[in-house]
Amino acid sequence: MRRILTCEVGNVMSIVLGGVDYRLLHGIVASMWAPQSGAQRVMVIDDRTANDPIIKESMRLGKPAGMACSIITEETAMKNFKAGKYDDHKVFVVCEDPGVFLRLQEAGQTIPRIVIGITRDRDSGTKVSSRASVKNEEKPIYKKLMENGCEVDVQFTTTDKAVKLSHAMEL
Repeated sequence: MRRILTCEVGNVMSIVLGGVDYRLLHGIVASMWAPQSGAQRVMVIDDRTANDPIIKESMRLGKPAGMACSIITEETAMKNFKAGKYDDHKVFVVCEDPGVFLRLQEAGQTIPRIVIGITRDRDSGTKVSSRASVKNEEKPIYKKLMENGCEVDVQFTTTDKAVKLSHAMEL
């Protein structure tokens, strides 16, 4: 039996998990997060990577076995979600910028959960783990994501204990 989840605006819920990690598609994403998410497609949303053919193809080599892979710009992602291109897919979205997830929410996408793995400049902002920090300008983004119903956890691998971002820092 196929179960379709819908969000309040009537869109089919295609995003099953989000990941914030500056490395984007890498070993832990391919071998742990993507399979555990139950997604059929891993989607990297990153303008720089999507516009660099060499990095894009190199990253594509690390895609999880048996999963579709999209490495696209934010503009393309927004157009494709709006057009319903992924309505029949379960998608695991990975990006470096948490603002991408907020803009997806604002465009009508439901994002049930985001995990924060490794961030760039781990020593700047508020440390939320030994591998991640939240910059001051990101705090209102995460707060809004959570207010909109998204669960945000700090968790490096699927076997690590998830820590609610709201417990790791004051937002």
